[in-house]
Amino acid sequence: MKNNMGTADRIIRLAVAIGLIGLFATGTLIGAWGIAGLVLAGVFILTSLVRICPLYLPFGIRTNRVRKRSN
Repeated sequence: MKNNMGTADRIIRLAVAIGLIGLFATGTLIGAWGIAGLVLAGVFILTSLVRICPLYLPFGIRTNRVRKRSN
């Protein structure tokens, strides 16, 4: 698979993940909402590290710049 996430997208996802983890750690997100927040944070971290968002694929969304080769 080709990378479909740009740098800004990855940074935003990591910031949101850190925020969700922080909310859970301080007790602001508890119960089922807390678990859902941690799962979402994990997905955001994983997709940021591998630079591929599976939800972007069916819609053809790309937030990274595609470099064109000059022959």
